[in-house]
Amino acid sequence: MAMKPLRPCRHPGCTVLVRDGYCEAHRPRRTGDRSAEAQSWRWMYQTSEWAQLRGGQLLREPFCRECARRGLRVRATDVDHIRDHKGDWRIFTDPANLESLCHSCHSRKTAAELWQNRTANRRR
Repeated sequence: MAMKPLRPCRHPGCTVLVRDGYCEAHRPRRTGDRSAEAQSWRWMYQTSEWAQLRGGQLLREPFCRECARRGLRVRATDVDHIRDHKGDWRIFTDPANLESLCHSCHSRKTAAELWQNRTANRRR
C-alpha cells in the first residue's frame, strides 16, 4: 500500500507538512473534548422536544438565513440558537431563539463564538 504524499496542514497559513488533514497544533477538537459546562447540558439535544423544535424550524425556514443575507439560496441543515442558552431550558426551547443555517455557516458561527469565549476568558 502506497503512503499518502505530504501536504501542508489544512489550517490557513500553516506550512507544516502532514500526510492527512491537520498538524497536531491545528487538529480539530474531538466531541469528547467539550468543556464540563457544555457536557452538562448536552443531553438537551437528545430530547424529543428538541427533535420537534428542530424539525419545525427547518420546515418553517428551509434555507440558510446567513446565505440568504448574501443573496444565496442554500438548503439549511442545522438549527442554531441565536443567543447562547448555556443550559437554560427556557432559552433552549424558545422558537424565537432559533435560526436555520447550512452546515458551513453554522460551523463558522460556532467557531467564532468559541474564539470569542476563549479570548474573553483569557482576559479575566
